[in-house]
Amino acid sequence: MPHAGSSAIPHPVLRKSSPGSDASAFSMLMSSYKEVAAWKEASAAEDRNFRPTRANGGRRHAPFYKVLQGMPIAVDAFRYGTIPGITAYFLTHAHSDHYTNLSSNWKSGPIYCSEGTANLIVHMLGVDRKWVRPLPMDVPTVVPDTGGVSVTLIEANHCPGSCLFLFEGPQTVNAGDSAYSSPFVGSKRMFRYLHCGDFRASPQHVLHPSVKNKRIDHVYLDTTYLDPKYCFPPQPQVIAACAELARRIVRGEPLEDGDPKGKQKETMDSWVTVHEKTDKKEESIAGRVLVIVGTYSIGKERIVKAIARALGTKVFCDSRKEAILRCEADLELDALLTRDPLEGGVHLVPLGVIASDRLKDYVARFKGHYSRAIGFRPTGWTYTPPSGTDTSNIPSLLSLIKRAQSRTYTCANLRPTKNSSPCLQVYGVPYSEHSSFFELSAFALSLDWGRMIATVNVGSESGRKKMGRWIERWEAERKKGGGGVVQYRAPDYW
Repeated sequence: MPHAGSSAIPHPVLRKSSPGSDASAFSMLMSSYKEVAAWKEASAAEDRNFRPTRANGGRRHAPFYKVLQGMPIAVDAFRYGTIPGITAYFLTHAHSDHYTNLSSNWKSGPIYCSEGTANLIVHMLGVDRKWVRPLPMDVPTVVPDTGGVSVTLIEANHCPGSCLFLFEGPQTVNAGDSAYSSPFVGSKRMFRYLHCGDFRASPQHVLHPSVKNKRIDHVYLDTTYLDPKYCFPPQPQVIAACAELARRIVRGEPLEDGDPKGKQKETMDSWVTVHEKTDKKEESIAGRVLVIVGTYSIGKERIVKAIARALGTKVFCDSRKEAILRCEADLELDALLTRDPLEGGVHLVPLGVIASDRLKDYVARFKGHYSRAIGFRPTGWTYTPPSGTDTSNIPSLLSLIKRAQSRTYTCANLRPTKNSSPCLQVYGVPYSEHSSFFELSAFALSLDWGRMIATVNVGSESGRKKMGRWIERWEAERKKGGGGVVQYRAPDYW
């Protein structure tokens, strides 16, 4: 059921733009001549065939969306080296596509990030700590050498250490490589930018004290899944479904609840039934099920912890992965880790192992200790829309949001993949740590923003236009309403 808190309203409408706002200067992404020209400039900068030479300065130019307008601040822009005029480099989280080219040789300027991300880049990349400036969460901090800009770090609901950055301050300089300057540099006006990096949007983001009821001039948006075919189920429900399925399989319980008459539904129970135990040793082995979870170098830890809690077991991974997990400063996870693969009923492997024959080889290493294994492959790319879903024609965002909120996800929705067998079952889990289209829409309709800037999948003009149309729909929809946050089912998901 939707949350009944005072901050919610029964339909997805937005706060109207405040009177006197500079809407004409900041609205309608990709509509003006300057916007189109800036995107063309950015496309040239991101040319895959680029090779650094003396003629081009030996470095790739940073596109405009990597540098905050009017501020000497760059976010997730390490692949561009030393950017002109930049005095502060920010890192949203420690995934390789965001820290590209960051290494032990870094000397372009201070790196600001969360404490967890700071630990990770020092450990994984060998970045000298003298450049790393970890910041506290949830409180504004003035950034040195920026002309008075402050930043607040907000939990991104992505991987460990990931955060949103809320920047507040004046425009003091046209930094970066873009030829297009801001007319507000040197003015007394204060600007507010919300940089989302990668995130899984939730009501907690728009209800955060630093964001709630405030106008955001620019939102730099993670648009990984900005397509209506990606309306996958909420994280908490998927995590609970994985934990419950693992618990039922390990304990030999029915995989689906029976009907009111007590008749059990047709399930995959026969796949996990053990037959013909011949002696005590075989019986003890037959009762053991190994649970294997595919993960990235950083990410998916919430599923791992939920399964381990449900089974009351430890978590095993190789020493390299363990060292990374220890950097995350997660006390609960630290307590679950073990170096004994037979003590850990949950094992972590790279995500690619789960979908390949390498998983069989991995399980074979423990022959004689486990009778069978189940593998979870959690990624948003495994998601497929429910049968009968039409994403080609969405009459209103309200209808899409209501439709998404009417669905629930339980362990009954998880099914083994076609290449599964009685001894090794693999489950594709529609779990992403990026926002779904439905969540992006709810997020955009719950903020008072002036300009929405896509930061993912912006390489093609057709892709940008497609995303731009959705941004225009968000803007049109919110102008119809009178303010408020889109109704949500729980504080941590819409």
